Amino acid sequence: MSQSLFYQHLGVYGYQHVRSRKEKDGLHLTVRQKRENYWCARCGSSRVHGKGTRHRSFRAPSIGCKPVWISFAVPVVLCRDCGVEAQVRVGFAEPLKRHTRSFARQVLSLLEIATTWDVARHLGVSWALVRSIEQDHLQRHFAKPKLRSLGTIAIDEIYSGKKGKYLTLVLDLESGAIVFVGEGKGAAALSPFWKRLKASHARVKAVAMDMSQAYISAVWTHLPDAVLVFDHFHVIKLYNEKLTKLRRQLYREATDLLQKQVLKGILWLLLKNEENLDDSKRERTRLEAALELNAPLATAYYLKEWLHEIWKQNSKVEAAVELEEWIQAAEATGIRVLRQFAKTLRSHRRGILNYYDYRISSGPMEGTNNKIKTMTRSAYGYRNKQYFKLKLHALHKTRFKLIG
Repeated sequence: MSQSLFYQHLGVYGYQHVRSRKEKDGLHLTVRQKRENYWCARCGSSRVHGKGTRHRSFRAPSIGCKPVWISFAVPVVLCRDCGVEAQVRVGFAEPLKRHTRSFARQVLSLLEIATTWDVARHLGVSWALVRSIEQDHLQRHFAKPKLRSLGTIAIDEIYSGKKGKYLTLVLDLESGAIVFVGEGKGAAALSPFWKRLKASHARVKAVAMDMSQAYISAVWTHLPDAVLVFDHFHVIKLYNEKLTKLRRQLYREATDLLQKQVLKGILWLLLKNEENLDDSKRERTRLEAALELNAPLATAYYLKEWLHEIWKQNSKVEAAVELEEWIQAAEATGIRVLRQFAKTLRSHRRGILNYYDYRISSGPMEGTNNKIKTMTRSAYGYRNKQYFKLKLHALHKTRFKLIG
């Protein structure tokens, strides 16, 4: 057999091809190693003498649709320097593995366009082998992300299912990589991250996050010089929750049947941005009719549209004026949920306006959360928590494709 096939396709260097034979499980290629290439696997000494061989077979990349196996009588040597008797190191495979490095590369390339189950079935190997190859690769490259270059980050939590419940994520906003995955939610989940961050001597300039007091206290404690930015997404999300609460309250208090029917079917229209209303489906007409029947709901809706303007100003000074006017308008309505929200904005005023110093948001984090949901759904969940965390660290390198 051509030596170039061994080198270029099978990745076997420094070994001689002895013979080839076809069997039911595929093509078996027997190789041998020259005596002068024997080295001690422990200390690397060439002062060894042979103590027999041990036959081993290694799965190699397929040729066409035929599985290929490399059969090798691995020499066992006794080292004269360190006194250890062991097999010589196999150059084309990792220690304790039954497949070659080139086969592992083939598996990883197929995993970019197919599921674990499909790759296993295509190559005729077990699902567990494909999963272990991927996990070894992720462990080697993504187990401990480097934190030294962190400049701007986002912090948020995700729901990972009934068993795992919540995970706290830290995202590097410059690279898009998840640099930390913590168990649970709240300040305690971030404790390991602060230790690693301190050891890395990173200089984090700004942090995008929601208005959780636990996260605020944690960042103030461990990053006293960092700027807190409460971004547009979380503020609007919190207001939408208040708007939903108000609609439910008005529905319970309504005595007229027509008002109840109107309030019951417009929640999704209230939460939609005005520019996204579909006139072909009469969404704008339905919303306007509902708002005419209920003044408090109309007030809350128009305040929601006004709230977006805080992040559209030309300067921080103009944004501060806009924010103060919005707070005063919300307080003047007399509606309890709106006054509570205005109080929240006033207490977090500085963090909201910091957006004009560092124009960052946790929007990329929400996009990452959507990718996590897609990944979890396509895999029908993950039982191995460590493997799942490694997948999250590598998520910024992942490209999802629909496979028909």
